[in-house]
Amino acid sequence: MSLTPDSASQKAQVLAEALPYIQRFHGRTIVIKYGGNAMTEERLKQSFARDVVLLKLVGMNPVVVHGGGPQIDDLLKRVGKQGEFIQGMRVTDAETMDVVEMVLGGLVNKEIVNLINHHGGRAVGLTGKDGSFIRAKKMLIPAEGNSEELLDIGQVGEIVSIDPSLIALLDTRDFIPVIAPIGVGKDGESYNINADLVAAKIAEILKAEKLIVLTNTPGVLDKNGNLLTGLTAKKIDALFADGTIHGGMLPKISSALDAVKSGVKACHIIDGRVEHALLLEVLTDQGVGTLIKAK
Repeated sequence: MSLTPDSASQKAQVLAEALPYIQRFHGRTIVIKYGGNAMTEERLKQSFARDVVLLKLVGMNPVVVHGGGPQIDDLLKRVGKQGEFIQGMRVTDAETMDVVEMVLGGLVNKEIVNLINHHGGRAVGLTGKDGSFIRAKKMLIPAEGNSEELLDIGQVGEIVSIDPSLIALLDTRDFIPVIAPIGVGKDGESYNINADLVAAKIAEILKAEKLIVLTNTPGVLDKNGNLLTGLTAKKIDALFADGTIHGGMLPKISSALDAVKSGVKACHIIDGRVEHALLLEVLTDQGVGTLIKAK
């Protein structure tokens, strides 16, 4: 069925609008934190995989870091455990760590790899234990209301270092790295690391052009539900102070801010419930979601 003149013109405008962005970001690294509904709804999974493949084919270097919270919770329930969070971090005892490794390093990671490969990409799945490229240590978090008291929440990791050479090698061979946020300690112990923190640190280490975080909201919202964008460090500090940013959004925004302060040119918090949200952000004039910049 042929297009009408109006619809043909609209499609042509969309395609033409993408050209300067393809030119601008050619050869640049884009780190994508993949999570939320985009990981659990079939149509969104398919659109995400196609978006990643398209970005690679037009000359960009996408690096995917994924979460898997809902899938971990599902398996924990099946073994009779209830997931627990403190300040947005999953409490991870030894049994929970086994589940995390099964879900993130196995089930979820390989599903994403297969989806990308099915749509014509060449994805390779990794955890931070491969080549010991994500070194970690136990994270102790300050108790709310008493910063001097430190809480031990199990095998939850704090990043010590990331060796970018394995990711860089995959990029040069036109592979798409898909990374599960599991780190390794000095004695070989496994650590569950927040995927937002891993994505931000990898973006910083790789000197990425963009860090894009897919979430279950339109972006960062004020207390009236309005979308905020163009956020700077000063604005974000005010949002922390008045409680606008809280819960699971805390590590996302904190790590995003650290990334842009450390040289990543921009971070975008976008709505993973929108089909092709990734392409809309990278290849259109308006984009979607919340932009975070250093100044």
